[in-house]
Amino acid sequence: MLRSRGYLAFIVGICLTVGTCYLVTTAQHQQAKANFQRDADKVRRDAEVRLQTYFDMLLGIKGMYALEDRIDRARFDRFLSELQLDRRYPGFQAIQFVRTVPEAQLAAFSEAVRGDTTLDAQGYPDFHIHPASRRPLHYIIEITKPLKGNENAFGLDLAALPPHLKALELGRDTGEIVATERITLVQDASGEPGFVARAPVYRNGAPLQSVGQRRAALVGFVAIVFRVNTLMREVIDQSLLEHLHVRIEDGGYLSDVLATPHGADSLMYDSDGKAETHQPRGARLDGLVAEKMLPVGQRRWVMRFEGYDGARYGRNPLPVLLIGVAGFIISALIGALLVSTRRVVDAKHGLEYSLAELERQKGNVEQARSDLSVVAETLKQAQTNLLTSEKMASLGALVAGVAHELNTPIGNSLLTASALSDMVRDFERRLADEGGLKRSALEAHLADARKACDIMNSSLTRAADLITSFKQVAVDQASGQRRRFHLDEVVHDTLATYAAQLRRNVCLVSADVPEGLEFDSYPGSLSQVLTNLIGNALLHGFDGRDCGTIAIEARREAGDMVRLTFKDDGVGMSPGTLHKIFDPFFTTKLGQGGSGLGMNIVYNIVTGVLRGTIKVESVQGVGTTVTLVLPMRAPDGAAVQASGSVL
Repeated sequence: MLRSRGYLAFIVGICLTVGTCYLVTTAQHQQAKANFQRDADKVRRDAEVRLQTYFDMLLGIKGMYALEDRIDRARFDRFLSELQLDRRYPGFQAIQFVRTVPEAQLAAFSEAVRGDTTLDAQGYPDFHIHPASRRPLHYIIEITKPLKGNENAFGLDLAALPPHLKALELGRDTGEIVATERITLVQDASGEPGFVARAPVYRNGAPLQSVGQRRAALVGFVAIVFRVNTLMREVIDQSLLEHLHVRIEDGGYLSDVLATPHGADSLMYDSDGKAETHQPRGARLDGLVAEKMLPVGQRRWVMRFEGYDGARYGRNPLPVLLIGVAGFIISALIGALLVSTRRVVDAKHGLEYSLAELERQKGNVEQARSDLSVVAETLKQAQTNLLTSEKMASLGALVAGVAHELNTPIGNSLLTASALSDMVRDFERRLADEGGLKRSALEAHLADARKACDIMNSSLTRAADLITSFKQVAVDQASGQRRRFHLDEVVHDTLATYAAQLRRNVCLVSADVPEGLEFDSYPGSLSQVLTNLIGNALLHGFDGRDCGTIAIEARREAGDMVRLTFKDDGVGMSPGTLHKIFDPFFTTKLGQGGSGLGMNIVYNIVTGVLRGTIKVESVQGVGTTVTLVLPMRAPDGAAVQASGSVL
């Protein structure tokens, strides 16, 4: 009987040990998937931010032409030299200006370029248009900076090259920045993949409401030429490529019904094709594969990521081995103890032996308990790290969004100031050369200066408003202090801070919050609630959709209470998901950007800090509505809750 109990105890112990090893292995796998997803999101986000920086710079160069139709080669060169683009943003091959030239003016245009001495006293006697062709309209690369290394592109007729012509016509008709498909640059003998992004330049004062008007007003294009491998070296940390494989395919224009099939002609970038990434690494891990879409100048780039075994995504077998060995020893000792009990009854020396064996087993059990405590503490630390990652991701998105929003107005102000400085120097030169100016010339100069000042004033005002909103939101969330505030201002500041994320996801937001709703509460906590609701709508509500709508509405009710409604027209939730929405760590996006803490934090803030109530209603395919009922004056006891909040 005792012998059977011993065997049963050994089998039970082995089963418990196997179960514990499986739990630890699963936890390691989930952590590896979270690290992989975070790295993939970072690479895509960094690529998007870097490309947007170049495109904003392209719009700034276009703005120079908005002040004056005719920009000569010297002023174009001086403008780019002042920006120091080759030092600040070295990821591009060249910056160009493409001139539209009718067939009848082709000879005169060539002679004008050859005799252009504004930058080089000898002109450009070797300039010629290539390849030679006859067509009603030509698109000639008139200016390329730097010229050295790009001589083959100088004078190139893009109308004779179908990939370039298609992109030019699309940009001409839409007025937007348009990128080409994968091309091999004529100035690049290596054959590496490249592409060109161009923005159309129209004649000042011409109407641009229709496609026909834009075609009639077209002057040319400003362009940035890229080698994709050089661009991605700026974006991706090279040490990351030891663990992560990145492949980028061109999927065609966003307006195309069918995406371009993947193949050698659509491959834009492959990290395994670069010599600097040929380093030893482990095998590819199953489950660590992700695919993300990146819009680039009206085209869709498909980014594919694969993770490899190693220090970053691999699994550490040591904890599993220690648990397995300890569990086996404990199970064997317990089984041996029960089996040997019969011998204890038979003889006195057997009893003494069993007591000694029991002491040894006790030491082993204590050691095993210590090992299991270490494992439990590790799992607890993993939970804490997950919560910290949630807050850091929110802060990163906030800072990235504000930086992106500030880039455009500040860049426009810098470009306008440079153009205004050139206008003043030109005015001074004309005044000195001619000894006097006509009234019409003076009035034109004043009108241009006024226009430039208006541009700088509106841009800097926009930047100041963004900084004020960001500073208020950041101070409230960092301090967590109670103060008096107006509800419409908190909602406005929060939406302004996250405007970049909303616009990037093509999300339309409407806010109907009456003025005069003054609260005596915690604005930082309320802003955190709105932030989490916006993040849930973008991550879950609009998953798989190209656009969405968010509506925020506030109405005062009896007893100094305010009903705040947050509504989206997303995919909605099933009854099972709705039932578990406030449970900690419950998420439908595990390993895909969701931690399961967002709505749990919202519930704790609303009920514990703001002392209100929250109700969530959702219908699949229709959308989700979150209703908050909040007191305009938080009870005095809420201060204790705020200080002890999980936030």
